[in-house]
Amino acid sequence: MRPVMRRVTMTAGRPLLALALLFAVAQPAAAQSILRDSETEKLFNDMSRPLIEAAKLDPKNVKVVLINDPEINAFVATGQTVYLHTGLITASDNANQVQGVIAHELGHVAGGHSIRIQDGAKQASGISILSLVLGGLAMAAGAGEAAMGAMALGQQAAMGQFLAFTRAQETSADLAGASYLGRAGISGQGSIDFFKKLQGQEYRLAVYSTDSYNRTHPLSSERIASLTQVYQNDPAWKRRSDPALEARFQRVRAKLIGYISAKESVLRVYPATDTSIPARYARAYAYHRMGDRDSALREADALLATAPQDPFFLELKGQILLESGKPSDALTPLRDAVARAPDQPMIQAMLGHALLATEKPANFPEAEQVLKASIGRDAEQPFAWYQLGMIYDRKGDTARAALATAERYSLEGEPKLALSSAELALRGIPQGTPDYIRAQDIAMVSRTAVDKDKKRRRDK
Repeated sequence: MRPVMRRVTMTAGRPLLALALLFAVAQPAAAQSILRDSETEKLFNDMSRPLIEAAKLDPKNVKVVLINDPEINAFVATGQTVYLHTGLITASDNANQVQGVIAHELGHVAGGHSIRIQDGAKQASGISILSLVLGGLAMAAGAGEAAMGAMALGQQAAMGQFLAFTRAQETSADLAGASYLGRAGISGQGSIDFFKKLQGQEYRLAVYSTDSYNRTHPLSSERIASLTQVYQNDPAWKRRSDPALEARFQRVRAKLIGYISAKESVLRVYPATDTSIPARYARAYAYHRMGDRDSALREADALLATAPQDPFFLELKGQILLESGKPSDALTPLRDAVARAPDQPMIQAMLGHALLATEKPANFPEAEQVLKASIGRDAEQPFAWYQLGMIYDRKGDTARAALATAERYSLEGEPKLALSSAELALRGIPQGTPDYIRAQDIAMVSRTAVDKDKKRRRDK
């Protein structure tokens, strides 16, 4: 598991729909990093695909993405991407609970709520602005207390209307999610269990009240009551989850805990006496993060002893060796991982990185080949573009090195740097070629973003 240099920023001007306990719709969120991992993304794809199909959405257009945030939350913004927080994964007991959350968020996607909610926000904003106008008139007339009262009432009315609007969307998403689970033959027990977790959070955060008026979401107790009967009447209610899927979830959850938690916390959850696969996975990542290469390799080798051909165990060993300064030693497990999972572009990118890190020119042609194959499957890998740019630079192909750099900066949300790199690429790549057209596209999009940013700064 590796963090990717991409940021997702949610602002008050870009409404989002969340499963959160607090006012996620009305408040801006700080920039959050996306975590990308081959095994995790494959699991998310397999968990969500039957639900996406049940929602009559195109699996090619819907993504489930992991956000590095400890809150127990999930949300959708504009588009068809479902964002799951790391806190939600680590707090979930099983894959079925996460599927319940995904089904709910797909209800928002299929219902077009991220677009409609903007209309609700505009209506609420209109009430709020009217209250400010009335308050201003009262101020001008010398009625200060009346003015403040008018503004307070207006703000309350605005928030009330906005929250009523979003609660309706949440209820709609709940029912839609229940129908998707039923059509996919997946039990809703995990969904109910997860709402009970949220109910516990409500008590701990002291935000429980007798009704839903001041909340963006219906209270969990209300949701549990309304959904339990729906789920229990579905034929899938007593159906067990796929044991293989659940085992994969426990692996991914453990490696995530090992990656994001302090070593002491990891060892409390997965003590050395626990020799299960999830426990060894978690400890391997925790030891690697702490710089204890020998302990990390010992856990990785123990995992490989149980499944010598598992591509993700091979990837783990290769990553430990590569990132601890042994790129040549990393080549064998990474080549094996790629051979076992040729459809996993991030493993190919890691192999390309290791080949380049050996500093042996004889390895560079293979590095170029695997990096191109990786990007061909998944072009949204900034570090893979960075590595490919290094190869082009060493070959003396400065124009294509600049194009690779432009791709990287474009993914990282740096339009000014992307524009300058794309313009450099255009000066050296033959006109009319696919690379030239791609550089033109990046330049055009980046220039628009730069001009928009300049205008925004001037208007401040």
